[in-house]
Amino acid sequence: MSKQKIKIFFTDFWQNFDIENNIFVNLLKDNYNIEITDKPDYLFFSIFGNQVHKFNCTRIFFTGENIKPDFKICDYSFSFDFDDYNGRNYRLPQYYQYGDMNELLKEKDFEQILKQKTKFCNFIYSNPKCKKRNNFFKKLSKYKKVDSAGRYLNNIGRFIGPKAEDKWEFMKPYKFTIAFENEEADYYTTEKIYEAMKVNSLPIYWGNPKIGLDFNTKSFLNYYDFNNDEELIEKIIEIDKNDDLYFQYLKEPNFVNNELNQFVKKENILNQFDRIFKNDIVTVSSKSKVFSKNNFERRFAILNHELKYRKFILKRRIKLFHPAKILMKFIG
Repeated sequence: MSKQKIKIFFTDFWQNFDIENNIFVNLLKDNYNIEITDKPDYLFFSIFGNQVHKFNCTRIFFTGENIKPDFKICDYSFSFDFDDYNGRNYRLPQYYQYGDMNELLKEKDFEQILKQKTKFCNFIYSNPKCKKRNNFFKKLSKYKKVDSAGRYLNNIGRFIGPKAEDKWEFMKPYKFTIAFENEEADYYTTEKIYEAMKVNSLPIYWGNPKIGLDFNTKSFLNYYDFNNDEELIEKIIEIDKNDDLYFQYLKEPNFVNNELNQFVKKENILNQFDRIFKNDIVTVSSKSKVFSKNNFERRFAILNHELKYRKFILKRRIKLFHPAKILMKFIG
């Protein structure tokens, strides 16, 4: 049986995004005959540009950032948002991009893992704006040195990166990883906790109060199980001094019952695409070409999308000139 032909394209994604080799192409190519063309039937777009309004087709929004989909601009979305908006949004957590989720289901050699753990805790961040995370780092450092390998609060004399593989290799010897998000928001889970789990470094997690929907909360230190920083740090110290207790956490499956959660199961994601490709809808882009009382709202939504993009870029540029970074460049 021949595969259904699907014409797709990508715009407004991050720098170095590969339109021929990415999570969507790799996911869809086994089930569909994919053609990548600048005259698509389905356009994937993100937040790193403002070219989306130039395409008259079905628009599929994707973001790993803490930004809700705007259905005045897109027809469907894959985002962190838990609300499915009557079938138009699919919650695809950002960590899904960072590797094969099935790796976390494999059996582990716990004795060998413990032998590898020769260092205490790591902290790898460039964003200086999360006070919660910064303060926790400083408090935990009073117990033992926490190795900071990012561009913020760096204390090891070099930066780790830029490849994810370099970061993972660096994290392997550490018993603990501070895996705090940049901000706190329900359902917003990034790669931070996944990367720690991937290298069997016990995550110390904060950010998504609903993190139990993604991972087994018995397999990591969940900030939301404690009353304050001090209580959590007491637990970390206790675990650090007790290998049996450390093993208890390592032996817990990362996913509940050692089964992938509903959001990252391949069949569920493909089912959503199947619905998208079968639906015959009046697209947002075609509506915007016809005068209606909502036309102004749609134009305003496009402008708002552009402003969000410009704000995002401005924030990134501001980070480049953060005093801590300038100092590191000067002394490095």
